Parts: sequence; C-alpha cells; structure tokens
Amino acid sequence: MTLTHTDRPDRNLALELVRATEAAAIRAVPFIGKGDKIAVDGAAVDAMRAFLSTVSFDGVVVIGEGEKDEAPMLFNGERVGNGQGPACDVAVDPVDGTSMAAAGRQNALSVIAVADRGAMLDASSVFYMDKLVTGPEGRDVVDIRKPVGENIRALAAALGKRPEEVVVAILDRPRHEGIVREIRAAGAGTRLLLDGDVAGGINAARAGTRIDMCVGIGGSPEGVTTACAVKALGGFMQGVLAPKDDAERDRGLAAGLQMDHVYDADDLVKGEDAFFVATGVTDGGLLDGVRYGDGIIRTESIVLRTQSGTVRRVVAEHLASKWL
Repeated sequence: MTLTHTDRPDRNLALELVRATEAAAIRAVPFIGKGDKIAVDGAAVDAMRAFLSTVSFDGVVVIGEGEKDEAPMLFNGERVGNGQGPACDVAVDPVDGTSMAAAGRQNALSVIAVADRGAMLDASSVFYMDKLVTGPEGRDVVDIRKPVGENIRALAAALGKRPEEVVVAILDRPRHEGIVREIRAAGAGTRLLLDGDVAGGINAARAGTRIDMCVGIGGSPEGVTTACAVKALGGFMQGVLAPKDDAERDRGLAAGLQMDHVYDADDLVKGEDAFFVATGVTDGGLLDGVRYGDGIIRTESIVLRTQSGTVRRVVAEHLASKWL
C-alpha cells in the first residue's frame, strides 16, 4: 500500500509558529490607539523574534519588515529559529497594519509565512505590486491584464452571480480612484481597505466570505506572503511588479526580477509545502483581535498549510499573569 501524507502524519511547522504571532499580537495591544506605530511595531518585533528563536527550523528572513517605514525590524537576511530542522525562507510582518493599530482601527494582523529555502521570490528591490486574487473559480476566468469590469463580469458568471452581487476589496488610496470608478461602473460593490491587503487577499481566496475579488497595488512583500495563503486555500492569484520610477525598475531588473511579467502564486512561492499563520491584533473581517478580561487574554489565529490544504482556526486563552 502506498502511503499518502494523510496516512503518514508529519510535522506542521505552522502550529509552532502560531505562538510567535500570538506573542506579537499580545505585546502590541498596550499601544493600540495610542498614535505611535513605531511603538506598536517595536513591541511586536521583540516578541516575535523571541518566540521564533525557540522553533526548530533554520529560517532566513527573505521578506522582513521595517525597511520601508524605518521601523524596528526583523531584517532581510536575519537568521531565525534554533538552527535545527528544515531550511526555510521566512516572511514576517509582526503587525500588518501598524498605522491601523496605532489609530485603533480594525484589520491589523500579525503574520508569518514559511516555505522551503529558495522558494520565495525576493521582491524586496521593488516595493509595490499590482495584485489580483480570487477563489478557485477565477482560474482561467480572470486575468490581471484585462479591464477590471471584464474580470468582474467573467467572475460573476463563474460564481453564478450577477455583477451587482460581486464585491471587490481594494486599498483606499488616491492611486486607485480610477479603478474604483471602473468597479462601480461594472455594477460591483467595493470594500475599501484602509490598510492590510493581506487580509483582503485571503478573504477573496476563502470560501464563504463576502469578498469575491481583491485587486490593486499594494506591497510586493505582502504579495508574496499572501501567495502562501492563497496556495493553501486553493485560490487564484496574479501579480505584476509596479516600480515607482525608472531607478527602482532598474534595481529590480538587476536583482533578476521580471518587469511587465505576470507572476502567479506558484511563481511567487514555489513548491507545495508552505505555511501561513496570522493572529488578529485588532478586530477584522478575517480574525478577532486580542481580548482582555477576567485574567485571560484571548487570541484568534488562522493556520494554513499548502501541502494538506488545511485551514485551522486556533482560539487560545492565555493567563494574563504570565504576560503582564
């Protein structure tokens, strides 16, 4: 008899990594709504780094955080883990949505994605990427090179909906004013995201959410991180790098990146054994934020694995006395 992965249990690294996102989310809470995004990020970074050091893997941060915002960072090239176990690429964002958390707004997450060493596209030389994410119904139906209205109509037909029933998530930025008009002209509704298009992309790829599609220009590191989740969810994703000027375009080309090329999820994260973990910092459409009360700290996380296609929700209760 040939054993499959379901017959031969193996290690789910994400179930260990979730402790690091939980810790980052919990440590960020005292700074929520205080207006200081550097303090939010600094507390989360310190907690995530400490917990990552206990995990049995040999990780290298391929997608770090902080360089773009001049915040405290888990920097690109940093070694994480205890050095034992599988060699991995790591993408980290101790708080995806630091500005939202600092303002007390919703949808801030703590995020880690992990894949085999060499699997993640290093897009750090070009900060932004135009992205399109849908559920599996979008495969061979939508294309990032087509007008958004055409994609909305095609996806609606694949979903058995009218275009008026389609909901599209997009970052609320001046650069997206034209595409927002196109979305609405096609009859679809928008979900304008203040920040955090990782959550928007995941909700577009997941079954049973109100978001059918996520589009627009956001961070290219977040795009690679989102690809780990989309692959685990069986969703569809495309991305095109969006350099802000000729100098950045030249840096990207020198780093081996392809401009005007449509990357799919398998280009952004190669292989079939990737992990994605996120813990809610503030309440949002994907996860509840951290809750305090009666001596208990409650966290909610999502844990995804590409190899098994498993989606787990992890609700944990932590004794506050151990953290305060």
